[in-house]
Amino acid sequence: MKKEFSRKPVKEFKKEKEEIESKLLDLARVTKVTGGGKNLKFRAVIVAGDKKGKVGIGVAKGIDVSQAVDKATRLAKKNLKDVPVVQGTIPHEVQAKFGPAKVLLKPQKKGRGLVAGGTVRVVCSLAGIQDISSKILSRTTNKLNNAKATMKALEMLKK
Repeated sequence: MKKEFSRKPVKEFKKEKEEIESKLLDLARVTKVTGGGKNLKFRAVIVAGDKKGKVGIGVAKGIDVSQAVDKATRLAKKNLKDVPVVQGTIPHEVQAKFGPAKVLLKPQKKGRGLVAGGTVRVVCSLAGIQDISSKILSRTTNKLNNAKATMKALEMLKK
């Protein structure tokens, strides 16, 4: 005679992980010239943020596009920095320089919106900033340098 065991349902513990959104900022084909010829790789720049005051940038190279994007996404999520967001904007005006890139960020009144171009807009929206005015003061169009200058400016903010 077989004994029947009653199994109790196992409680499932769902770890509420923060919903981190990521965007591909730049994808470039890079080559390294060696004695044997040219080595072709892809460089991906990813911006990740939770839209609640945390944002990070990840840069990685890979043999193919998907490998580079996966690596960069992992790095971006690992390098999240806290950004003080006060009522949807930043607490004060700030200016930062990274390499040749110069960025100016100014707080705005509620309802003004994201008055920012390309790279700065992506970084600020993923940080959770709704109202901001910005200006890229340099002539460089390098998205990586502009993103790093924006991150540097956001890190300089005081609460």
